[in-house]
Amino acid sequence: MALKRIGLLGGSFDPVHAAHIALARTALRTLDLAQVQLIPAAAPWQRGPLRATPAQRCDMIRLAIADEPSIVLNTTEIDRGGPTYTIDTVSALPVQHRYVWLLGTDQLANFCTWRAWQAIADRVDLAVAMRPGTPPQPPAELQRHMAAQQRQVEILPFAEMPVSASAIRDRLADGLPVDDMLPTPVYQYIRAHHLYHD
Repeated sequence: MALKRIGLLGGSFDPVHAAHIALARTALRTLDLAQVQLIPAAAPWQRGPLRATPAQRCDMIRLAIADEPSIVLNTTEIDRGGPTYTIDTVSALPVQHRYVWLLGTDQLANFCTWRAWQAIADRVDLAVAMRPGTPPQPPAELQRHMAAQQRQVEILPFAEMPVSASAIRDRLADGLPVDDMLPTPVYQYIRAHHLYHD
């Protein structure tokens, strides 16, 4: 039986936004994936504290994907707790599937700073989507590592979207509109729970 190919999209999701969902949809369509799993981090070690609680971030993801049967929430990192390292997540994946780690060009540029990045690259395929201001060029170390295995980073044909969680948080704090940057149920949740309003 052929192995299912599953996409993995990790991140803070503080909050989940339109570009996350668009990226998951694009990956499903272009990479022939059976599913994309959104994996919210518990405590990302390369950034500061998150604004929404783990439960709130999961609630927002569930709302965002309610009508997306092929996009699911994976709470592995939140359930594990503590500092979030991708190597721990990919090491715990069930072995009966093949996996593609989806990342933006900004994350790709920093990939070789991740803990045990070689082991991550050995366990999953990598697919990169454009992010504003960063070219889709893998670091030289990563290129050499994958070339030795006759593999390469896949490029997702994803139109750049100038949407980021930090920009959304800033706009909300300043009372500016964010309707077109968020799924409607997520925006309603943020308003109902008074999130990101300084």
